[in-house]
Amino acid sequence: SGRLSYLLIFLSSLSTIPTTFEVEEIIEQADYLYGSGETKKLYQLLTQHKNSEDAEILWRLARASRDLAQLSSTSAEEKKQLVYEALEYAKKALEKNELSFAVHKWYAICISDVGDYEGIKTKIANAYVIKEHFQKAIELNPKDATSIHLMGIWCYSFAEMPWYQSKIATMLFATPPTSTYEEALSYFHKAEEVDPNFYSKNLLLLGKTYLKLNNKKMALLWLTKTRDYPAHTEEDKQVQKEAVELLNSI
Repeated sequence: SGRLSYLLIFLSSLSTIPTTFEVEEIIEQADYLYGSGETKKLYQLLTQHKNSEDAEILWRLARASRDLAQLSSTSAEEKKQLVYEALEYAKKALEKNELSFAVHKWYAICISDVGDYEGIKTKIANAYVIKEHFQKAIELNPKDATSIHLMGIWCYSFAEMPWYQSKIATMLFATPPTSTYEEALSYFHKAEEVDPNFYSKNLLLLGKTYLKLNNKKMALLWLTKTRDYPAHTEEDKQVQKEAVELLNSI
């Protein structure tokens, strides 16, 4: 009977680890909630599985934590906590699977978010890591427009880096991170080629980058596309508003 009770204890411990089928079910539910914009419900669902060993669950949890942090109803204190939480989940996902493009993408995004709380030195130091993971995500999935778009944002940020930040970067590194608007533009165009009209912000950034390069004709074209983009999310509305302001200023 002792052997039987050991066997029962062993079997009951196994039952707490989700089976492949259960993992697939959790992911299916999570993707449905994500597609429906149910941020809070998605976070509640996935935090029940925060001790999961599955990278697919973990990167989705990192994304859900970050999305919750972005909501206007989230307090500043909660936001900070969620941003750091998201990075922990993304880090764990990376330990579990280094061959998932989504894991690399969300790890880079989460490091970037944490930089907002760590000061300019850390932000610049992290820039190399962020770039490396976005590049890895693109390498693993060249058809993911978002990773390509984010690489464009990385280039755009360093192309317009204020002089005092450049000075800090030069003091910190022998070769500080640099980029150009031309480089940013090539990524935004590439993202558009891979998945046309996938994201209002990519259209806006095409317009803004052309403005930085003094090409008003192309800037007008992309900013008009941004203005006419059907706004589904809060971000789309903000992006449209910015496009309209830029169009008026031109």
